[in-house]
Amino acid sequence: MARNAEKAMTALARFRQAQLEEGKVKERRPFLASECSELPKAEKWRRQIISEISKKVAQIQNAGLGEFKIRDLNDEINKLLREKGHWEYRIKELGGPDYRVTSPLYGWLLRSEPGRWKR
Repeated sequence: MARNAEKAMTALARFRQAQLEEGKVKERRPFLASECSELPKAEKWRRQIISEISKKVAQIQNAGLGEFKIRDLNDEINKLLREKGHWEYRIKELGGPDYRVTSPLYGWLLRSEPGRWKR
């Protein structure tokens, strides 16, 4: 019995090692946006966050969800929106486009009173 489990573990370990060597392991998003120093990667992480937000917004529109699940999803969406803002700020620092100006959420604030909301 233990012999089969040992074989499976070694096969799994060899498979994992092969993935690491080939570079097929999925890269994780940095916890802090300031840890990213490459513009294309920062834009990739921003796009990933936007897709996560859109999935959660689609889930929250389900009428059959309970109140607590809706609150949890809303908290997660707010957290992702805040994180998206951090990535947009980092992209601007790295010399990329200023997504906050073109965003409907922030754009009208920036255009309403010159100098008031600029960062």
